Amino acid sequence: MNTSDAIAPAVESILDSAREREGGDERLSIEARSFPEAVAATEREDRVPVISEVKPTSPTTEGVREDDPVELAREMVAGGATALSVLTEPEHFGGSTETLERVREVVDVPVLRKDFILREDQFDVVEADLILLIARFVDDLEELVAAATDRGFQPLVEVHTAEELEEAIDAGADIVGINNRDLGKLEVDLATFERVAAKAPEDVLLIAESGISSGEDVRRMREAGADALLIGTAIMDGDVRENTREFTTT
Repeated sequence: MNTSDAIAPAVESILDSAREREGGDERLSIEARSFPEAVAATEREDRVPVISEVKPTSPTTEGVREDDPVELAREMVAGGATALSVLTEPEHFGGSTETLERVREVVDVPVLRKDFILREDQFDVVEADLILLIARFVDDLEELVAAATDRGFQPLVEVHTAEELEEAIDAGADIVGINNRDLGKLEVDLATFERVAAKAPEDVLLIAESGISSGEDVRRMREAGADALLIGTAIMDGDVRENTREFTTT
């Protein structure tokens, strides 16, 4: 875990909760829906691959979205989402593993479990197609990438710097999310993706995360090499079907 830089108090609180959260009792074995294939299918339709995020709330947004997350997920898929991201962190994001289970049962697109996972046993609480690992916060990234892959998950390794990108590649990651939000300061800068993506190997599938709120942002991230975009707040704020459609057809 890279703790050389200060971490925002809100993130420290999330990590404290994550450390205390129990893992599963039995090792899972997943038959995952292929995210790379879903991205390729979307691009063949001349649309932008978007991961729409079911996010009731977060420390960086105001208010709570109280709609049934399953209905939100259905609307996002109807709007053209390539995949869905479902928060399972309960204390700070209003998520749950039960929500992910319910969503994955009713959609046919890949579903990402978005959480702060720190230990291998925390994989074994719910089935998902992709699973998030944040390079900055885990002690042995290579070990966790291997453990996730062995279970059938597709690990999405999130990075914020070129150094973390190199660590992710060395750990065996082939799906990498570049987070425009600095989790140390909670500041967003779209230039982060441009800077870090320039260092990525061509065979890595790149996802731009955070701060994407307009068609102009979508075009900017795509021009910088984003294979897909993870969009939460800008889709959750309003009609999720129409918002998803607008981003995928930009």
